[in-house]
Amino acid sequence: MRETAAGAGRSRGTVTQRAIERIKAMIGQGLLEPGQRLPTERDLAAELGISRSSMREAIRALTVMGVLEARHGSGIYVTRLEAGDLLETFGVVAGLSRGPRLVELLEVRRVLESTAAALAAARITPDRLAEVERHLTAMDATDDPEEILAHDLAFHREIAAAAGNDTMAAILEGLSSRTFRARVRRGCQEEGAFARTRREHAAIHRALAARDPEAARAAAAAHVAEVEEWLRGQTGS
Repeated sequence: MRETAAGAGRSRGTVTQRAIERIKAMIGQGLLEPGQRLPTERDLAAELGISRSSMREAIRALTVMGVLEARHGSGIYVTRLEAGDLLETFGVVAGLSRGPRLVELLEVRRVLESTAAALAAARITPDRLAEVERHLTAMDATDDPEEILAHDLAFHREIAAAAGNDTMAAILEGLSSRTFRARVRRGCQEEGAFARTRREHAAIHRALAARDPEAARAAAAAHVAEVEEWLRGQTGS
């Protein structure tokens, strides 16, 4: 009996996965547009030739992914499919990662952060540059770790936004989540991490102000590499 139940569970999982892929394909082909209401659960299950319970599981899974959203009393809709919604779970992965996986995530962040800084140097507006400078000045004006971290995050968020790539900004937001950054920063404090961070941020700001993409790329890469190398030493990676 247990084997039969397990087999049924695997079968349902396979059917549900096929339903997920079919709905994603419908969206990818333009048969379902962002913001469009899905057919009823019953009609969609009949169209795809699956049970309503499997369809319900598929809809629930796609809702967790940020692809669909339930509107009370109205039905199920395709979301706007914006990068920030679809990549929301990425921040959870970053926040929970440890050891070698944390080093891998920092490698990814180094590549993306340096690219974002280079793009920002070419595209940043005077107003956004002023915001970057404001957070840099605020970091210099306090020794409170929480305030420093808050302005540190905001500093990088402004640069990512200035790069003009929403998908990249969403990934960086996940990689730079407060939990992820705080865990690394706490371990670095004894080595003067905050003083070093101020210097490195100043170098990034100078490159942005000079509209020098390559200098911005190098400064941002060096900034993340400092933490990456420290973490490698701690984990033996």
